[in-house]
Amino acid sequence: MICAALRRPPFSPPVQSKPQLLAWLTCDGVHIDPGSGKHTILGIFSNIQARQFPVTHPFMIWFLTITDVSPGKHSLKISMGLAGTQPQQLLDRPFESQSPLHRINLINEIRNLSFPGPGEFELLIEIDDELLLATSLTVTG
Repeated sequence: MICAALRRPPFSPPVQSKPQLLAWLTCDGVHIDPGSGKHTILGIFSNIQARQFPVTHPFMIWFLTITDVSPGKHSLKISMGLAGTQPQQLLDRPFESQSPLHRINLINEIRNLSFPGPGEFELLIEIDDELLLATSLTVTG
């Protein structure tokens, strides 16, 4: 049996990739176990029901897990608007990546989010001004 030796090229440029979304959840809360660091997600939901409008949702969390983020400082932006309208920026926060191999959990507390009426509200999630996810939150009456 003849085995060919596998050799690495003398120079391998760093792999350039876009951040990848592993999880996106809207929920009531996230508990982080102080001993293990594990996250427990509480009260996942995908729509909001109201009896009258306008309505203000007092508190929710937008939880996301991303990977393939180059080392260094980055920015997460989340915008929302009624489908067909210009989305308004709700969140702009910095975060840091140590390695593209790391999974980064970002817990975003959203307080007193107002909805003028029922509809499909478009959510745009961006990392460093590049669209990562376009999704929606349904509000019904």
